[in-house]
Amino acid sequence: MSSVTMEATTILPILKKKLAFLSGGKDRRSGLILTIPLCSDQTSMEELSATLDYLLSIPSEKCKARGFTVIVDGRKSQWNIVKTVVLMLQNVIPAEVSLVCVVKPDEFWDKKVTHFCFWKEKDRLGFEVILVSANKLTRYIEPCQLTDEFGGSLDYDHIDWLNKRLVFEKFTKESTSLLDELSVINERDKSSAVDKDKPADSNLLPSFDPETVLQTGHELLSELQQRRFNGSEGGGGGGGQGGPAWCPMEEELLAQPQVMKLLDSLREQYTRYQELCRQRNKRTQLDEIHAKVMQVVSWLQGPGSEQLKTQQAIGDSIRAAQALQQRHEEIESQHSEWFAVYVELNQQIAALLGGGEDDDVTELKALQQQLSDVCYRQAAMLEGRQNVLQAAHSFHSTVQELSQQLDGLLGMLCADVAPVDGASIQQNLKLLEEKLKTVEAGLQALRQKGALLLDQISTQPLEETESPAADSQENVQHIQAVMEDMQLRKQRCEDMVDVRRLKMLQMVQLFKCEEDASQAVEWLGELLDALLKTHIRLGEDAQETRAMLDKHRKFVDVAQSTYDYGRQLLQATVVLCQSLRCTTRSSGDTLPRLNRVWKQFSVTAEERLHRLELALGFHTAAEKVLQEEQLPGEEELLEVDTVGKTLLDRLTIPVIFPDGSEQYFGSPGDMAAAAEAVRERLLLVEERRLQLQEAELQNDEEEEVLNEPAEAGLDVIGEELNEKEEEEEEEEEEEVEEEGAGLQDEEIEPATQDC
Repeated sequence: MSSVTMEATTILPILKKKLAFLSGGKDRRSGLILTIPLCSDQTSMEELSATLDYLLSIPSEKCKARGFTVIVDGRKSQWNIVKTVVLMLQNVIPAEVSLVCVVKPDEFWDKKVTHFCFWKEKDRLGFEVILVSANKLTRYIEPCQLTDEFGGSLDYDHIDWLNKRLVFEKFTKESTSLLDELSVINERDKSSAVDKDKPADSNLLPSFDPETVLQTGHELLSELQQRRFNGSEGGGGGGGQGGPAWCPMEEELLAQPQVMKLLDSLREQYTRYQELCRQRNKRTQLDEIHAKVMQVVSWLQGPGSEQLKTQQAIGDSIRAAQALQQRHEEIESQHSEWFAVYVELNQQIAALLGGGEDDDVTELKALQQQLSDVCYRQAAMLEGRQNVLQAAHSFHSTVQELSQQLDGLLGMLCADVAPVDGASIQQNLKLLEEKLKTVEAGLQALRQKGALLLDQISTQPLEETESPAADSQENVQHIQAVMEDMQLRKQRCEDMVDVRRLKMLQMVQLFKCEEDASQAVEWLGELLDALLKTHIRLGEDAQETRAMLDKHRKFVDVAQSTYDYGRQLLQATVVLCQSLRCTTRSSGDTLPRLNRVWKQFSVTAEERLHRLELALGFHTAAEKVLQEEQLPGEEELLEVDTVGKTLLDRLTIPVIFPDGSEQYFGSPGDMAAAAEAVRERLLLVEERRLQLQEAELQNDEEEEVLNEPAEAGLDVIGEELNEKEEEEEEEEEEEVEEEGAGLQDEEIEPATQDC
């Protein structure tokens, strides 16, 4: 490695002026070509000297030993400046210069050269100086080793060279400094690893970023290798006798192994440094994890556990339970922050377990197990407390709901029962039963909620050294006392419900009796109305009248049963009122109405019975007269006439009720029809009497005629035949009338039966 005595950054403005440069070209002796392009402006010898000093410090000693060929381009400069530069080379690099080629302008210095011949001064200068035109320069140097300004094909970019040089010097400086620093850091860490009691210096950091320096070195090496490849393979323009266009500088060839060596050393030290940092970070991370684990464990076992120990109550109401739940949520929120730290630590520990050493793995597993045990135990206690509070809230909610149900049932039982009718009583009774069922269901739910709460309290996780607190015993006693109190309240309400149920059933029966009694009155009234309106006919003969008498007696028996049923219902009403102590209720006007209707019915039925009996006597007597073959006696005829007239008189008399009111049977037309039937019967009796009288007269006459001639006998026979025809016609008319009367009876009887 060449020693660099000067850095390009110190004279960067001077180097940018391109006062001199090493193009990379070589002379025929393989010496480097140093080009000094003089310009028309006045050239600063100090700057040129500094540039030469820097350029001559770049090649190696071996390269310097081969000598330099210096090309002084004086085509744009003055002779005295060229002479000064050549003389200055004697002082700057006399031993290294083997040949100085001064490129002269065409026909400009010819006269002046005679005054100063450089070749005569060779011994004094130490090198040979020749004046040559640009087109004659190829006599001494190959065209491929000359740049384009001298007609050569060598490609040279001074700015690019300067930039690469700056990069190389920067990399060399930074990598060398970084290597020294990394060596010191690694050695210190090695000594601290031997002496474990001595803490490592964690603040010792390199001045440069190793990654950046390594990247810079790789880029530089890649650029150098690319230039070498291009140079060795040829190519490029500008041609020069078919040879390569550019040949890499010696400095670049030497820079490659130097960069590679620096990169290798830097990678080695940086790898050791990375391992050192990894171990240091791992140790730091382990220490941090241990500290955080201890912090989490200390809080959970300390303040966290104390918070849970102080929260053991379950409250005595929904509001108290809600307040306890809110406080528990605050505690859970505080625990959640530490549980989040636990999750993060667990992930970090799991990541470290994958690549840790045996000692580290054992330590990490122990920390992980300790942390997990504490966190899971604390989480179980939180969950158990949450379950207890939820069960307590549900229990108190059920208690409140059941208490409200019992209050509602008790209020309903304490209210006076004043229903309007039996239907409302049935509805109230149904509502009472539903409320009782609701209370029973609520009490059953309370027992279940209480059993669940007691189970939650008994199974609530505790600390390993903690015994059941006195608060738990108080909670159990409170729950049992509440359940017993609700049971007693429910039992009292059940007893009251039994009493109220019996009372309401009696009231239902009372209303039913009153309703049925009113119905009996209505039925009896309907029977009375049917008796007056439909029971009018008296029969066409004795047989029909006798049948009507039987039906009338049955009709009266039905009415009697209805009346007796109504009386029994009213008596039951009185008994129920006495049982219910219902002094405000009585039979009302039902009993007077029943008695009044019954008396009216009795009077009407009695009148109907008398009329039917008179009709039966009339028909019996009339039929007796009508059926006799002989003329009846005066007594029989008188009886028929008397009974018939009595019956006709009876039909014209109304029924007089006990209250003095009057009521006729049927309509006037119905009564007239009945009276007409009686009169027709009387007429038949009278006609029969007349027939019988005529028959007797005829018999008397027949006896007289027996003594007369036969002609008189023939007349008698003709009269007898006429009388027989008349009798047959009368009998046919009677049969027609009887059939009409039978049809009327058949129409009246169904109406009577319906009533």
